[in-house]
This record gives sequence, structure tokens and C-alpha cells, in this order.
Amino acid sequence: MSKIQIILGSTRQNRLSEKVGKWLLKLLNEKENIEAEILDLREYPLPFYNEPAPAAALNRNYSNPEVQKWSQKVMEGDGYIIISPEYNHSFPAVLKNALDSLYSEWNHKPVGIVSYGGVGGARSIEHLRGVLSVLDMIALSKHLTIFNAHQIFENDQPQIDEKLAQFADTLIKDLIDYTELFKEFRAKRS
Repeated sequence: MSKIQIILGSTRQNRLSEKVGKWLLKLLNEKENIEAEILDLREYPLPFYNEPAPAAALNRNYSNPEVQKWSQKVMEGDGYIIISPEYNHSFPAVLKNALDSLYSEWNHKPVGIVSYGGVGGARSIEHLRGVLSVLDMIALSKHLTIFNAHQIFENDQPQIDEKLAQFADTLIKDLIDYTELFKEFRAKRS
């Protein structure tokens, strides 16, 4: 059994990431041997990173209890989907801080990126890729950009067209394959 965590990369009111996350959670729950859950950054009120050393040097010895809680939860994941809106040609500061607060917890774990906003959130994805690579995460080459997300997810029943459904299915299948592969890789390295 592999555990996939869906990280909601926005904490603002009226965010779409919740609706997108529920849709992806439903798709993941239809897959065999996958346990999926949503990680809502609202439930992890992390301080701006202020440890005396980089997270990579702390060996998971964080001084803040909220960061310790976040660390323990992220450690449970074998793979991730990050849902990020595009804010000013990039991704939200709350998401950057959540990523920066940890290091080894992310290492050698695959991640799929789902974004929406200006040009489907493509610029958010490009900025995220650089951060994820430094965290030694395996960012899938395929990603999901959602154009017209406000229209698609305006109701409780999202209006998912066939093309978007196919892209989501491909992303999830690739993520599951990479998750299994790197779960074995991490076990061999332990």
C-alpha cells in the first residue's frame, strides 16, 4: 500500500484548491493499493522559516511544534500531488514556506503538480520545479494545468471534460508508478 498526499497550496478564503483536491482524492481512491489524503496547509500554521540552520542540516530536529507536526505528517507520504494556484507568475508564499520548512522528509519522493490561474498556472509549475529539485524530489514531467478552473469547479459537481479527465488520469497513473519505484529505492538505501 502506498500513501499519496494531496497538498493544498493555498490558504486563502474562496480558494479552488479544496475543490480540485476533492476531485483528485476521489480519483486516487478509485485506484487499488493507494491510500490518499488531503493535507490542508490551513491545519499546519507554520511560522516563516526561522531556524538557526537550513532544514537540510537539522536532521528533523525542529524547534517549533507546528513544524514537528508537519514533518511527521509529510514523512507518512510516499508520493505527493501539489495543487497550486498561480499568484503573480509564481506559487503562493505559504506553499514555499511549507516546502522550505522540511528537507529529508521530501527526499526521493515523486510529486505531481496541478495548477490553475493565469495560463493554467504554468508559471507556478515552472517555479515549483526548481524548488522541488533542490529538495531531491522527483517532479513528474507531466503536470496538470487547469484553464478556466473557476468555471469548471464553480459548483459542487465539477464540469470535467474528457480531455482534462484524461490528463488527470495520466498524471495519477504516472505518480503511482513512480511512487512504487521510489518506495523500493528508498527501502534499499535505508
